[in-house]
Amino acid sequence: MADDLLVIIPTRGRPQAVPEIVQAWDDTGATADLLFCVDKDDPELAAYKALAKDLADDQRVRFVFWARKRLCGTLNQAAVKNAPNYRYLAFMGDDHRPRAATMAWDARIRECLSGGPGIVYGNDLLQGQAMATAVAMTSDIVTTLDYMAPPQLVHLCLDLVWLDWGKGMGRITYLDDMVIEHLHPAAGKASLDAVYEDCNSPERSQADGAAYIDYRDNGGLEADLVKLRKLVEEAA
Repeated sequence: MADDLLVIIPTRGRPQAVPEIVQAWDDTGATADLLFCVDKDDPELAAYKALAKDLADDQRVRFVFWARKRLCGTLNQAAVKNAPNYRYLAFMGDDHRPRAATMAWDARIRECLSGGPGIVYGNDLLQGQAMATAVAMTSDIVTTLDYMAPPQLVHLCLDLVWLDWGKGMGRITYLDDMVIEHLHPAAGKASLDAVYEDCNSPERSQADGAAYIDYRDNGGLEADLVKLRKLVEEAA
C-alpha cells in the first residue's frame, strides 16, 4: 500500500477547527494523513475552500467537497474510497484534538494494529473506555464490511458499534494514556452551535438509538461479526 494511516474528519460549520487540528498534528509530531470531508452546502464552504488553498502545500492534508450525507454516510464514503490505499483508517470528529502529552500517538496506533485485524481507541477525557468516540482500525475491516459504520446510523451510536466489533472479534485495545480530547458541550468544553443542536436533538438521539438497537439485536451485528471473525482467522 502507498500509505499507512489516514484520519478521516467529517466537518460542518466549523472551519476554525481545521487549523487547530493541523496544529495538534504539529504539536504531537503526528505524520498520519488528514482528510477533511466538507459538505457542498456548508454555510462556511468559502472558508473551508480558502483553508484548502492555504494548506495545499502540506502533504499530510487533503480536502474533499461532497454532497451532504451526514456524518456516518460521509465517513463511509471516505473510508471505502480510501481503504485500498491505506493499511489503517481512523475517525475523529472536528471537535477532537490529539494532545501534546501524547507524542507520536499515531505511531502507537500503527503499533497496536500491526498484528492483524483490529480496533484501537484512546482516552477522550469524556467517555474514556466506555465509548470509542475517536477510533482507528485496520482497513481490511472496511473492505470486508464495505463500510466503517452501519449505514442505517446517521450521527450517534457509531462508537458503540466499534466497541461491539472489537469485542466480538476479540481484537480491541484501549489506550488510557493516549489522549485524543473530545471538546464537547457535555464536558463544558464547547458552546452549543447549530451542528451540535441538530446532531444531539431528541429526535436524532431516538432515531439513532433505535437503529443501533435494531442492528445489535436483530441480526445485523452478528452478520458483521461472522465476517470479521473470519477475517481474523484468515489473518492468523
